[in-house]
Amino acid sequence: MATPAKQPELDFLPIPGIRLGAAAAEIRYRGRNDLLLIELAEGATCAAVFTRNAFCAAPVVLARRHLAAAPTAFLMINSGNANAGTGDAGMHAAEESCRALAALRGCRPEQVLPFSTGVIGEPLPVNRLAAGLPAALTALSERGWADAARAIMTTDTVPKLVSRRVELDGRSLSVTGMAKGSGMIKPDMATMLAYIATDAAVPQALLQECLKQAVEPSFNAITVDGDTSTNDSFVLMATGRGEAVFDSVSAPGWEDMKAAVIDVARRLAQAIVRDGEGATKFIEIAVGGARSREEADIQASGKSIQEVRAEEEAALDAEAAAEFDVERLFDEEGQPRDEAPEA
Repeated sequence: MATPAKQPELDFLPIPGIRLGAAAAEIRYRGRNDLLLIELAEGATCAAVFTRNAFCAAPVVLARRHLAAAPTAFLMINSGNANAGTGDAGMHAAEESCRALAALRGCRPEQVLPFSTGVIGEPLPVNRLAAGLPAALTALSERGWADAARAIMTTDTVPKLVSRRVELDGRSLSVTGMAKGSGMIKPDMATMLAYIATDAAVPQALLQECLKQAVEPSFNAITVDGDTSTNDSFVLMATGRGEAVFDSVSAPGWEDMKAAVIDVARRLAQAIVRDGEGATKFIEIAVGGARSREEADIQASGKSIQEVRAEEEAALDAEAAAEFDVERLFDEEGQPRDEAPEA
């Protein structure tokens, strides 16, 4: 029997107060991890933005609801099955998954945020997911980032993991993030999941503002093929287990903290583009002479000739491969319109 190739080491900074555990639940794949748990220490804060696609998946609906209802204790991510386009059964599956984890850990189901990525339109095998939870819990470790980055991959060819350390007048803070995504990528986030954590102490409202500022120049500024997804999610966590404490935008070092989060988000977003399905080139578009950021965004990602050409290239690649994908139908037809609710 051939020996499996050894996975390359990934550099990262552990974040005190964040533990990650991956397991093979065989939700779709065999012989690899496809279930991930991220545990937040008590007192940690959590902020998120989600897809504005009109056909957003059941886990997106439930995660948004749970985030508003209770302090987050766990993120639960499965790959291979998006639990999207699955109707009431999909919502029931997402709820059952949260209840299964809550029962094992003695927390409320509302303290679990579910995320799914993979094939659209297939029922989520909750029994398999639930059976994999004990192994994922056993695997929880502050050093679990590398295995976690691999567990959330679908069509990705490489894991995406980035860390930064910042020194602030004798204090230090760490920021580590991971993401997945390589197809159906367009502004208003992309077909992606992204999770970034810091050991700084940041109240939830301030963390949400930081997240909003980080998503614009990163995941809201990339395109591969012009399609947005049903499952896009970007989560920012702050554990308060480090040396840096921020209580307002005027706190010393806040701008450096925010810059570090933005830098990690941008590097992850660029990694997604570089890993784009069939991608052979990485192109950055600079817009000059715009009267506002909004106008620049419109030019770069709305009707710009650059984006049209990029999307035409991806469409030609798909056409040449005689490819039809129901996922892209959801992602194209569900793209946010003016009346779509804000994330």
